[in-house]
Amino acid sequence: MGRLSDLFRNPFSFFGSRSSGEERLASYVIREHGRGRSLEEIMEDRYILNRTTPAERARLLDRPEVVRAIGGDAIESAKSSISTG
Repeated sequence: MGRLSDLFRNPFSFFGSRSSGEERLASYVIREHGRGRSLEEIMEDRYILNRTTPAERARLLDRPEVVRAIGGDAIESAKSSISTG
């Protein structure tokens, strides 16, 4: 049911458009990593968990600017720890 309501809220979300909320989360991840926090710690932060589903967290880690800032190895490690079930 949640997906259906999301579709009504943003009917073009399936086109891969990026929301400003997603951009804010990406900026938060990059900023916090720049401050010295590990990616795993950031992804378990209440700020991230309260605003995303596991699928959205995985998609966040696919954003090019996040991959560039964090590095591919750290991204893959964090992805493996995200529960999608």
